[in-house]
Amino acid sequence: MDLNFTPEEEAFRAEVRQFLKDNLPEELTTKVRNGLEFTKEDIEQWHAILQSRNWLAATWPVEHGGPGWNATQRHIFDEERSLANAPTVVPFGVGMLGPVLLKFGTEEQKATILPRILDGTDWWCQGYSEPGAGSDLASLKTRAIRDGDDYIINGQKTWTTLGQHADKIFCLVRTSTEGKPQEGISFILVDIDTPGIEMRPIRLLEGGYEVNEVFFTDVRVPASNMVGEENQGWTIAKYLLTHERTGIAGVGYSTQALIELRALAKKLKRRGKPLAEDPIFMSRVAEIEIDLEAMRITNLRMLSDGGAMGTVSSMLKIKGTVIRQAINDLARRALGPAACPFPSEEVLGNLAVAPPEAANNAASYFNNRKLSIFGGSNEIQRNIITKELFMG
Repeated sequence: MDLNFTPEEEAFRAEVRQFLKDNLPEELTTKVRNGLEFTKEDIEQWHAILQSRNWLAATWPVEHGGPGWNATQRHIFDEERSLANAPTVVPFGVGMLGPVLLKFGTEEQKATILPRILDGTDWWCQGYSEPGAGSDLASLKTRAIRDGDDYIINGQKTWTTLGQHADKIFCLVRTSTEGKPQEGISFILVDIDTPGIEMRPIRLLEGGYEVNEVFFTDVRVPASNMVGEENQGWTIAKYLLTHERTGIAGVGYSTQALIELRALAKKLKRRGKPLAEDPIFMSRVAEIEIDLEAMRITNLRMLSDGGAMGTVSSMLKIKGTVIRQAINDLARRALGPAACPFPSEEVLGNLAVAPPEAANNAASYFNNRKLSIFGGSNEIQRNIITKELFMG
């Protein structure tokens, strides 16, 4: 297999670089580089910039407003976006619900919902996890009972990322208790303004507000909001999570993070010498670099086969999150006391580390511990791989 990019693909890379150079606002780049929190307005601005070129919905076909990119073009764009310190696209509408509707939705759902995702009219969040159903998602208990032309929903969702900005939520709900737990789950769309919905913030360790818990009390939702058939939700959920897990691998993100780690090693000194001259530290950097290159090749092999599905997406999710955490952990070791969440000016001055670099590492280190958990924990992904390889 030839892993080299074609001249046409390299031309596309140059086009992406030029677009980012011409259109990426410096204030957004600064926030990415320094690990600062994005406002809703920041995210909407970046989405609008991408949509002005029809580049927002990277996986969508042209007929539905996407760029019609193949898997290799999507890889190139993600890599260049990361190297340029551009924000990621919030995935819930564009990267999760969109592909689900394209495959399982009715023509009316596609015609109504997809354009509103692209133009920013609707902001979606994900209602999957529950207090007793995280990685074991099939044990979810939120119920949806049919009542004429509606479903009545009761239950609770948790870890709802950016739900405070959303006006819509797509949910997995239990519509049957017969048979295996997976067989009684459905996928339904809900307007957050519907009476009976309450969203409460969950404050994170560093004080940030990214996730929420959502309560449903006799929430009445039109039956036409069901995506696919009743009790088909588990099939839809697995399809959606395949897209999510592949994105979590973050080849572009790790490439950029490794560049920054090497730059940090040149700046910091241990025993009077740059950390970049420390053989033990640099051997750890080299190990990560080897793992990252192996994952990049695996990713390119996957792309040559048309995209990640099944066990391949699980493998990419495991390895990608382990690498991202390893880079972050090594940066924390390099910073030493400056990696504390609130390092003193004296500490920062002694280590000659700019406050944004320290703040970036402290916040991202704690936040990135979740990478191996969400999207289906790495332990669950190993189970998926084992069952596929040894049980058929």
